[in-house]
Amino acid sequence: MSQKEFPTHARVVIVGGGVMGVGLAYHLGHEGWGADTVLLEKAELTSGSTWHAAGQITHSTSSFSLGKCVDYNIGLYSGGLERETGQPVTWHGCGSFRLAYTGDEMDWLRHTLSVGRALGFNIELVGPDRIAELHPFYNLDGVLGALHTPDDGHVDPTNVTMAMAAGARAKGVRIFRHTRATNITQAPSGEWVVETDKGIITCEHVVNAGGTYARQMGEWSGLQLPMTSMTHHYFVTEPVPEFEALDKELPVIRDDKKVSGYIRMEQKRGLIGIYEKANPNAVWIDKCPWDYENWLFDADYDRVMPWLEESLNRMPIFAELGIQREVHGAISHPPDGNPLIGPAPGVKNYWCCCGTQIGIGWGPGLTRELARWMVHGAADISMRDYDPRRFGSYATKEWLVVTAKEDYCLRHEIPFPHFNRLAGRPVKPSPLYERLKAKGAVYEEVYGHERPRWFARDGVEQRDYYGFGRTPVHDVVGAECRAVRQAVGIMDISAFTKVEVSGPDAERLLDGLVANRLPQKVGGIALTHMLNRRGRIELETTVVKLAEGRFYLVCAAFFEQRLLDHLAAHRGGADVTVTCLSTDWAALALNGPRARDVLAACTDADLSNAGFRWLSAQEIEVAGHRLWAFRMSYAGELGWELHIPRDSALAVYDALWAAGTPHGIADYGSFAMNALRMEKAFKGAGELTNEVTLAEADVLRFARTDKDYLGKDRTLNSDLPWVCAYLSIAPDGKHDGHGGEAVLMEGRRVGSTASVAFGHTVGQVLAFAYVKPEAATPGQSLTVIIAGAPREATVLGQPAHDPDSLLPRTDATMVLAT
Repeated sequence: MSQKEFPTHARVVIVGGGVMGVGLAYHLGHEGWGADTVLLEKAELTSGSTWHAAGQITHSTSSFSLGKCVDYNIGLYSGGLERETGQPVTWHGCGSFRLAYTGDEMDWLRHTLSVGRALGFNIELVGPDRIAELHPFYNLDGVLGALHTPDDGHVDPTNVTMAMAAGARAKGVRIFRHTRATNITQAPSGEWVVETDKGIITCEHVVNAGGTYARQMGEWSGLQLPMTSMTHHYFVTEPVPEFEALDKELPVIRDDKKVSGYIRMEQKRGLIGIYEKANPNAVWIDKCPWDYENWLFDADYDRVMPWLEESLNRMPIFAELGIQREVHGAISHPPDGNPLIGPAPGVKNYWCCCGTQIGIGWGPGLTRELARWMVHGAADISMRDYDPRRFGSYATKEWLVVTAKEDYCLRHEIPFPHFNRLAGRPVKPSPLYERLKAKGAVYEEVYGHERPRWFARDGVEQRDYYGFGRTPVHDVVGAECRAVRQAVGIMDISAFTKVEVSGPDAERLLDGLVANRLPQKVGGIALTHMLNRRGRIELETTVVKLAEGRFYLVCAAFFEQRLLDHLAAHRGGADVTVTCLSTDWAALALNGPRARDVLAACTDADLSNAGFRWLSAQEIEVAGHRLWAFRMSYAGELGWELHIPRDSALAVYDALWAAGTPHGIADYGSFAMNALRMEKAFKGAGELTNEVTLAEADVLRFARTDKDYLGKDRTLNSDLPWVCAYLSIAPDGKHDGHGGEAVLMEGRRVGSTASVAFGHTVGQVLAFAYVKPEAATPGQSLTVIIAGAPREATVLGQPAHDPDSLLPRTDATMVLAT
């Protein structure tokens, strides 16, 4: 078929011809699917949001996965794409500065510097003198320093997209401009039917790359894609006389505090971009202007004036110049600011390539990973932050507008670790929400659920935990950890995903998807992993056998839709019923040496080792309410998880609290839970990602060789470019790290941290890090760069706390003896 002949069938149809859609077409071509891919654009390529982008890109990112993408993109823009296609991309490699005015901003830059070191970036922290040397026109009053990234720059968005389009066509991709898609539906066969004004195309995979039109396109297929279009300004000044004599371009300035945006040269003019921190503007909430292209809004000077005036104060040479061009265009904003890259929830082979507010900066790298995901079954970077299934049905249109406005206002704020976004909350409060809130619970939102992070007390309030170094919350969390280790702690874990799989074929279906052996006895519990066809980790789950042909799966909250989709994709004709109980059931964790005493006061069940063995489940009555009790502990202590019908949860909690008061019972939250699991060397979501196999994650003990399961050969026979090591890091009393920090061996970069936490029981900073295999030997001395400074570290060969795991198996007589 010729490039011009309109097709009726294709393997892939991409709808949308901006940088995201064309980037995906380009990378599908490089992954071998070019001849089977069709791209449709309703007008000209780039005529949506891409054409009016400022086109900047920076290595200044604290996200390890996003850092991999931007580094690839800069390499592509600065030479690789033009060499491949012969098409100009107009790369301006001028470098950039990100300025800091406060100690918190300096801490952010130091953390970003460490992440950049881990990724091998050309990056340095500099003082005002160096900034003035490279950019003599910027007013540096109050500036403490800056992150200098010399390899950064900006590029012409249209040229980049056209060059990738040329590369895609060279690989066989067919691109049809002026071809508007009008509907996307799924046929009974599972194929997708794309209706256009030129005909109908039936395809195996459909991709929504609609940019600001993407949410409305999703509605054609019954999907509520979580994004809202927000408008953003940038302004181009008249020619700047001082720029005429320059022999090279000035670095881009990112000034988050004063300008809330960026300032750079645009040839011999100035360009000022502003993300105002008040009155953000959402548009096209209910419908899109389908007939428009290259659409811009009139400038709203009242909205941006405070920041525009400050930009002229910071660049005095602009002050007497007029504005020659106003650009006020729409950009997509998901609730958390991260793009939607991956499968749409609840359907097969509908892919999202949208919701990207920084398409030029992030697009090519993310579309490369999406192409790998589509073709090979998994991306090569962690996609947790971008997977569209991280949101659920709670993400209504009204909620999306509220959260998108919040995200817009946070675009140029310090991205503090664990920053708690509060707009649109609470969404899915547990039955304990009001009770725990009255006791000081500081909540976080996970997949819509409200989960306690820590409990404010002793004058420490919610605002006190923002910082890259230790905050007053450090000691509060330490007290929660000590309560669990020394007495008994209780935590609301209702946010966990809870799914029941039942029916005649339930065991057969699950056995083909999990790497470990399923529990054989009723009441048995198994920790296991589900893999994709590349042998990479899809998710970790606990499986409980409630009865013959009836299994209960528990996993992290954000895996809910991924688990449901994984089961649906592989069930075939299996006679099973899958029931999501995440909201209908609540759950409590009761942990600590006095956990048995507390629970025994509320139940007649035999809780001894003989009557209730470790890693087993029983249906028991607690305070007059029937529930499932699982003897297991993520804290590594004597403990139970209690899974409870929602209406009974508060009564059970109150009874346990009353029984625990004589024993010093305390509430604890996810911060303490994380510190406790790190002391026990239990791997979590930061380590178990789609990037790694079971061998790389060092969890092969949970895999079996005597059974078949999805991904088995790839996970058991994989090379080991890296291994997950468990580290003890020397504490400095100020900074403990946040993940993504560079790990060095004898001065050579060998990896990066995945999770970091202070172990209050053992008095050490503990980390999991993915490092080269030669660096993972127990006893090996390493260096970790935390807050810009080197720290000594040692690879541990066993958990820092209770290495023989005796405490969770403690019998009643042993507790009485103590």
